Amino acid sequence: MNHVPTGAHTDAALRSAAHRCINCSETEACRAWLESHPDGADEALPSCPNASLFNSWIES
Repeated sequence: MNHVPTGAHTDAALRSAAHRCINCSETEACRAWLESHPDGADEALPSCPNASLFNSWIES
């Protein structure tokens, strides 16, 4: 089971990730990808601006 890291550094990373997500132009692609992976995925959507962060959680 993967866990989202915690701590002050992670809080800042999550705020930045939320900002990137809110301002992302790939909303429909993201929605479709999330719907096609209801139980999770082995990696983040490649075009996601937060993919490297999300993938780092999977690798942990």
